[in-house]
Order: sequence, then structure tokens, then C-alpha cells
Amino acid sequence: MTPEEITDLFTRKDGSYLCARWGRPVAPVIFGLADESLDIFRTVIRAGFAHAGHPVTDTDPEMGSNLMIFFVRDWAELAEVPDLDRLTGSEDLPRRLQRQRADQYRMFRFDPDGAIRACLSFVRMSGALADAHPAELAEALTMRATLSFAADITPSPELAALIRAAYDPALPVAAGDPSHALRLFARLSV
Repeated sequence: MTPEEITDLFTRKDGSYLCARWGRPVAPVIFGLADESLDIFRTVIRAGFAHAGHPVTDTDPEMGSNLMIFFVRDWAELAEVPDLDRLTGSEDLPRRLQRQRADQYRMFRFDPDGAIRACLSFVRMSGALADAHPAELAEALTMRATLSFAADITPSPELAALIRAAYDPALPVAAGDPSHALRLFARLSV
């Protein structure tokens, strides 16, 4: 992975760079899955964050849960989630996702120091994701929630190494300068 490829992973459509990691323990909760799939997701989330060297806990003292994953068959089901507009800050999220024909959507909230405070993932389990293997989907969603990637990523050993590098305690929890990609690259080369 080159420094340019790393920079691209964290460069937004507006050209700004943001690489942020979690600053607090991750407290996941998953809605809309059958019990047999739920165990797979819990295991993969714990393993993914353990690989990054970051703790997973049962509850966040301020928020209860801070990594929320919602599974639906159709985006209209999100209208049944209590206070969804307050949770997301978006009054029209289900209709917007329907119009975009999205399969998934992810949003982050950040602490004052720029670290990830919360991640909300919404997954429509029809269309392209209908036949996804639960373990593969869990791995992809977990990796996408570990850092503030600017676009969807596909799990790979290179990305796993990048995530581990980004959680190096010597690096800041959040960086807005593209030169940060060089620091990540240097940790991959070791």
C-alpha cells in the first residue's frame, strides 16, 4: 500500500483528509439479526477491535452503546426506530437511502479531540447483500467502523495492517493533514 493509496482512503469528496480512530472503548449493539448470526457478529467485532489493540466493552458510560448496527429488509423499516431523526441528525434518512438505492450507510460522531465517539451503521439485507455470508459481512462492517474511511473498503490483510498501524498510541486519535498518511505508511513498512 502506497502513501497515495492511504491518503485516498481518508480523503473526502470535498478534498479534506480525516483519519480518526476510536478514543473510547467500543460498546456494540446490533438490531435486526437472528440469534445465530448475532453470535457471529459479536465474535467478529471483538476480534476485529482486538486485532487493532482497542477494547470492546458492554456499555459506554455516557451513551450506553456507541457502535450501533441496524439490519433491515427495506429502508422504510427505519421509520419504526424511535427517535431516529435525533439519533442520526437526519429527518429524512429512510427516504434518502431509498432514493439512492443504497445497500448500506454509515455515519460517525466525534469527541472534541476528534476521536470517534459513535458509529451508526445501517444495512439493507436485500439486493446486493441478500446472499452475503454473515462472517464476511461482519468483517466488512467491523473494518469500516474502526476508522473514518472516506469510502467503502473491502477487507484485506493490507487494510487490517493499516488499521493496526492507525491505533499505534504514538499517533494522534485524529488527523486532518494528509501528511498523516506518511506516518501510517512508515508503520506499515516496519
